[in-house]
Order: sequence, then structure tokens, then C-alpha cells
Amino acid sequence: MIRSAALPAAPVAARAAQEKQVGHVTGPTVKAPWILARCAQGAIAVAAVADVFRATAVRARAVHPTAANQHTSGTTSMVFVYLTTVTVVLFLVWFTRSRRNAQVISGNAGLASGAWPVVSWFVPFVNPVLPRRFVLDILRASAGGRTGRDEMLVNVWWGVWVAHALLGTVGQMKAPTSLPLLVLEEVLMVAAGILVIQVIRRVTTLQAAAHPVPPAPVPLGHS
Repeated sequence: MIRSAALPAAPVAARAAQEKQVGHVTGPTVKAPWILARCAQGAIAVAAVADVFRATAVRARAVHPTAANQHTSGTTSMVFVYLTTVTVVLFLVWFTRSRRNAQVISGNAGLASGAWPVVSWFVPFVNPVLPRRFVLDILRASAGGRTGRDEMLVNVWWGVWVAHALLGTVGQMKAPTSLPLLVLEEVLMVAAGILVIQVIRRVTTLQAAAHPVPPAPVPLGHS
């Protein structure tokens, strides 16, 4: 009886020693979307640069409405629209894949499901607020709740992006030929592009790391 009772102790002891040597038990493993991340980052960088040329050409047309300036403005605006469309698609594909990974990592705790996290980027009066929350949810889930400065990165990016959008709208209505407004608007555009590239890198890096298993609940009646 003593020998048979001691048999299960060997594999348990070996497993405990192995876990102690490793330091922790890893949880769900997901494939970080690095290819999508790199594609989205590259598209964002190209679109940000293209917007500088577009805005400069649009202002030149407003100041000197010649045929050449009108042609340049139309061409650069069309190229920018194409690049922006590709950028939005790549970013949202990365966003969707990262959200699914975050659901696996966190056990779907506190993450919105369905199409709303993607649709919210296109809904007026909603898109200045909700997408930021969804990105933060993905970040927190990917980091196991330990975000630190990463949340500040998301908040700063979002604040710069919203400031760029508001300034662009006001500038087009009130002072479409103002050079200082144009410079400030494009500085904010480039800054927002740099920041979101860092957000993509950080979220993807977190999802590529090992994730600890949450502690199992203690059964009732056991101490």
C-alpha cells in the first residue's frame, strides 16, 4: 500500500521541479501578426508622407489657382486617397487579428466581440472616442493587465490624431491658405503616424511573448 501510494509522487515531483526551473508555466500561445504589423507600419509611413505633398499641393492651388496647380493638386489628392484606403485596410486587418489574439490570451475577458470594434472607426461622433478604448483593451489583454507606459503611448497617439483631425477641419473652413496652420497640421499628422507605428509594434511584441496561466481556483473543501 505504501509503495502504490508513492508512485504518483514521482511525476508530480518531476513536473514541479521542471516548473521551478522554468520559472513559470506558459499559457495560451498565439501567433503574433508580424507580417500584418510590418505592412501596416509601412503603409502608414508612406501615407503620412503623401499627405504632406497633398496638403502642400492643395494650398498651392488655393493661393495660385493655375491649371498646373489644379492638376498637381488633383493628382496628389487621388494618390493620397488610394494610399489611405490601403493603409486603413491593412491597419484594420492587423487590428482584427490582434483583437482575436488578445481574446485568446485573456480568455475573452472584457473584450468586445462582433463587428462593432471595426465599425466604430467609421461612425461619426463615435470614432473620436470608442476606437481608442478598443485599442487599450487589446493592449491590456495582450500585456496581462500590466501596461505601464504603454497606455500613455496609446493616449498620446490618440490625442495627437484627434488634434490633427480637428485642426484640419477648422483650417479648411476658416483658413485654407494659412501656412502656419498647414505646417502644424502636417506636423501632427507625421507625429500621429510615428506614434501609431509604435503602438502597433508594442502590441505585436506583447502578443509574441510568453503568457502566464492565470492561477487555478482552489476547490471547495481544500486548504
